[in-house]
Amino acid sequence: MASWAALSPSIVEYFEGEDFYRCGYCKNESGSRSNGMWAHSMTVQDYQDLIDRGWRRSGKYVYKPVMNQTCCPQYTIRCRPLQFQPSKSHKKVLKKMLKFLAKGEISKGNCEDEPMEPTMPTMEDAVASDFALINKLDIQCDLKTLGDDLKESVKSEEKKKGKSSEREESNELIQSQDMEEKLDSGEPSHSAKVHTAPQPGKGADLSKPPCRKAKEIRKERKRLKLMQQNPGGELEGFQVRCQPPSLFPPKAKSNQPKSLEDLIFESLPESASHKFEVRVVRSSPPSSQFKATFQESYQVYKRYQMVVHKDPPDKPTVSQFTRFLCSSPLEAENPPYGPDCGYGSFHQQYWLDGKIIAVGVIDVLPYCVSSVYLYYDPDYSFLSLGVYSALREIAFTRQLHEKTPQLSYYYMGFYIHSCPKMKYKGQYRPSDLLCPETYVWVPIEQCLPSLENSKYCRFNQDPEAVDGDRSQEPDRLQVFYKKAIMPYGVYKKQQRDPSEEAAVLQYASLVGQTCSERMLLFRN
Repeated sequence: MASWAALSPSIVEYFEGEDFYRCGYCKNESGSRSNGMWAHSMTVQDYQDLIDRGWRRSGKYVYKPVMNQTCCPQYTIRCRPLQFQPSKSHKKVLKKMLKFLAKGEISKGNCEDEPMEPTMPTMEDAVASDFALINKLDIQCDLKTLGDDLKESVKSEEKKKGKSSEREESNELIQSQDMEEKLDSGEPSHSAKVHTAPQPGKGADLSKPPCRKAKEIRKERKRLKLMQQNPGGELEGFQVRCQPPSLFPPKAKSNQPKSLEDLIFESLPESASHKFEVRVVRSSPPSSQFKATFQESYQVYKRYQMVVHKDPPDKPTVSQFTRFLCSSPLEAENPPYGPDCGYGSFHQQYWLDGKIIAVGVIDVLPYCVSSVYLYYDPDYSFLSLGVYSALREIAFTRQLHEKTPQLSYYYMGFYIHSCPKMKYKGQYRPSDLLCPETYVWVPIEQCLPSLENSKYCRFNQDPEAVDGDRSQEPDRLQVFYKKAIMPYGVYKKQQRDPSEEAAVLQYASLVGQTCSERMLLFRN
């Protein structure tokens, strides 16, 4: 990502050791264990590489479960949208939505077995103790201070290096630029609307097959009868003799299953009972659209937490909402070869008749759309908005892929086989799980038998395989210390604290060699 612009490097503050806290899945009071760090700022490429090593963010806190020790191992799961075909239950949800929009009909079916959200069941529980730890720590400097210090160090480094700063290594690690200058032109937003049918007399209804003559219909009936009697070569002879092959493709096409887009964007009558649209607004830095809808969005979140998760009224505060779902360390990037909306953090807002009924929090990264959280108005739970939003996000990924081919995956967060409420993520096929030891992707079908026998599994079947990006040269790790950027090999000569070295080496092993050389580890 650094090749198109001189972005500020990521700045992280690692918290030494592992934390034990209450598990949001099995409710074990001290069974969940993870490593964590505070991301003052982070490039989308660094975060992409981190989630491909099992990390995940909640606000600006980035954490990685200790997989072989935590009570409920959390495996990173990704769906392959380009090969995705909606299942029968997925189609049922999409048709239910269309029927509601078109006719106002509310399904009486029981949707209790359907997931309420495409992410963790209780966000607060999952990282509560991590934020308790953060509150106890006196983080010495905030992002603004670090940014100012970084600019000063960059200027001094550039004077020393001169023209040699044009090298790729220094572009990635040394050059920086104030991101606000890039954002003065305004943040892009994407809007996707459900299409309405064309007005009478203004073109054909593309949702219906083209009109055919009675003679053609009779010939097709004869063809189908012959197919039943003899599905061999006679049919081909009939096709050539009696009907030009060019007349058959429309019929063959109608026999194909409807695509995800066909089901989502099916035409609605002009007399539709409801108006529905989806808006994607940048949440960090907050766009004007995001600011204008902040209070309405927060009220939906508050009701969701109180009704669905039984939070007391004073728990889902504005500050909690902002900290978890609005604040993001990801720097907004808008390269010419990227998606129209740019890279970074967004809120995907679902609007019904002029009001927000659901919001999906997502990150758009170089290779994927990553689902962070979903909250919705409980009054509309009958629409199965958890499933519906996941399908919309898969379709959104496919849309972004059209312009940005390398963006081709949909990350659904963590798959927890031991938690029944989280196993539904495996129903979005084809999908892969991340091996917690070698960090390669393995089709979920190959993983499930092992998970039936053990909560923790190494999915890579090659016993000789190792982590290809493991930390092998820790001295090359980049440190930000006293307003200066330096390799760890230089930094440790100034420090004689063996306990600090243990923490740095642990950090290096968890983020991998690539990120350790690119991100700046803040040391005070």
